[in-house]
Amino acid sequence: MRDVAEAADLEHAQAGKARRLRSLDALRGLTVVGMILVNASAALSYRGPVFPLLLHAEWAGFTIADTVFPAFIVMVGVSIAVASRPDRPLAKATALARAGRLILLGLLLTNMFKLWSFDAFPWRLPGVLQRIGIVYAATALLYPRTGTRTRALLAGFILLLYWPLCLIPSPDGLPTDLWVPGHNFVSWVDRTLLGAFAGEQGPAGYDPEGVLSTLPAFAECLIGAVAGDLLRRGRAGRPLAAGGAAMIAGGLVWGLAFPIAKKLWTSSFVLVSAGLTLVLLAGFHAWLDRGEAPARRGGLLGSFGRNAITAYALHEAVIFLLGSSALKAPYQWLAPQVGPQVAALAPVALFIALLWCLFASMDRRGWYVKI
Repeated sequence: MRDVAEAADLEHAQAGKARRLRSLDALRGLTVVGMILVNASAALSYRGPVFPLLLHAEWAGFTIADTVFPAFIVMVGVSIAVASRPDRPLAKATALARAGRLILLGLLLTNMFKLWSFDAFPWRLPGVLQRIGIVYAATALLYPRTGTRTRALLAGFILLLYWPLCLIPSPDGLPTDLWVPGHNFVSWVDRTLLGAFAGEQGPAGYDPEGVLSTLPAFAECLIGAVAGDLLRRGRAGRPLAAGGAAMIAGGLVWGLAFPIAKKLWTSSFVLVSAGLTLVLLAGFHAWLDRGEAPARRGGLLGSFGRNAITAYALHEAVIFLLGSSALKAPYQWLAPQVGPQVAALAPVALFIALLWCLFASMDRRGWYVKI
């Protein structure tokens, strides 16, 4: 249980920082823009070449695209800590209800094409919002019952435990090789429990948001909660930056033996991705949280950040617009002049701009959709 001194410290910090952290909104907005950029680039990759860094690594490796989802997981933990009140902890029913809404929305988005054509697309149970909902519920329920040190120790324990868990021999006889997709115990669990509902099928199938790989994602959310505790106490810029840099270094070294692989959500991947997020958060904190003036509404990052889940859900629902003539026209005009990879950025930029116009207008009016 959180000791009395820590609770008093947090309560005092909360009273002195009642304003919303602009750094959190900005980084959450940057994450949403990154998600849209990555998903839109992936959608265009079926029509022509895009920059490889905007696509996820096939297995082991780390690209810009691989930073986005874990950053959102970290932000979930930060948000839980920043919004927490020692005198009024989040009710279990509230946390579970919000998690349920996230999971339900995720199931709808993951399978929306299936709803249009049952024969053309397979069903899938896991997904981005499903994982966010699960780790949100686990972290929100655990947060008021633990202290900062306990949360940090638990995150470290999970990351250490996950390595030997991945190395358990697969009961189906597939040789264990963490550098080869699906050749590990965690993927075998996905094949066994999810079956036809897994994202990748076949003898070496797996799901990038699978069952056991949710454990290190939970640890990443706990890391975010620890960062949120530091923000609530003030003067968090240097500790966040130093901690983030240490995690990046540790993850890169660990990655020599335990590959940095998003689709397995390895512990080394958690350290590198969470470390990068904390370094960025430290920079935004030093830049944006110095004054007491309220955040300017209608900006690019803030508008997306204050309606983050809604922006993510809407872009998933309307991503088919990238195939429209209006958005394809700039690509067709630019490709012969600057090459297809650069030209592919034009429809993506227009797609982001269209979404930003909507959410900037909502932000200026104070319209925020709570999931």
